[in-house]
Amino acid sequence: MPELPEVETTRRGIEDHVVGRRLVDWEIRNAALRWPVELPGELRNQTIVRIDRRAKYLLLRTETGALIMHLGMSGSLRVVDSSVAVRKHDHLDLCFDDGGILRLHDPRRFGSVHFQTHPVEAHFLLAKLGIEPLGPDFNGAHLKRLAKGKRVAVKNFLMNGHVVVGVGNIYANEALFMAGIRPTVQAQQVTLAAYEVLADCVRNVLNSAIQMGGTTLRDYVGGSGDPGYFKQSLNVYGREGELCNLCDSELRSLRLGQRATVYCPKCQQSRGFRKNEC
Repeated sequence: MPELPEVETTRRGIEDHVVGRRLVDWEIRNAALRWPVELPGELRNQTIVRIDRRAKYLLLRTETGALIMHLGMSGSLRVVDSSVAVRKHDHLDLCFDDGGILRLHDPRRFGSVHFQTHPVEAHFLLAKLGIEPLGPDFNGAHLKRLAKGKRVAVKNFLMNGHVVVGVGNIYANEALFMAGIRPTVQAQQVTLAAYEVLADCVRNVLNSAIQMGGTTLRDYVGGSGDPGYFKQSLNVYGREGELCNLCDSELRSLRLGQRATVYCPKCQQSRGFRKNEC
């Protein structure tokens, strides 16, 4: 599914085409997404004043609130002209005053579209989210504090949206490898020093993915319609059985929380850390 870097890439891709434009109409071809799509009449003729990202949600902010959009498992947004033919699974068009259309494509229909008046952050999808991994408050001390008494595997802990948002399976695998931390270690056992390194690695792997346009998995595309290409830089995710880029050991795989987990048995040995390349 689109992770934080893919959503941020999409935000940047559509921003120049949407911000400052007035939403004059919309067409809902299929309202049956994860929740039914219902757009209030008061939204018509409002201007998109900016686009923010919160976790994996896009917030198209207007004068009175925001459209909250989630891309689900395989959704994408494209800015198109009205002459562009509608494809199967193009479920929603947002039509702007310059003739441009922001089109939501969602084959699996796990995405969602809501409108929330101010305060936008009070919406049930946003109200209980953890801190942003690219924000100033995300650091090793934050992770160590929330890990106290947690026997859950550190990888699952890192993917908990109440701890920190947007660190999905791909990037949790990569950050733990870069920090040299075994993903199965209990969160409470990871040292403060290791968490400091891990926080840096999370930021670095997410920023690298954003700069490269996200990760090409299944049918993810960015706001421009171009696929992401961070996949070519992955160290461990999806590489089980291959050789580690650092030590030539064979990468191993297991499942944690029903998610594929790949690690290097030599580079990721303990709850401490051997800082690799972050």
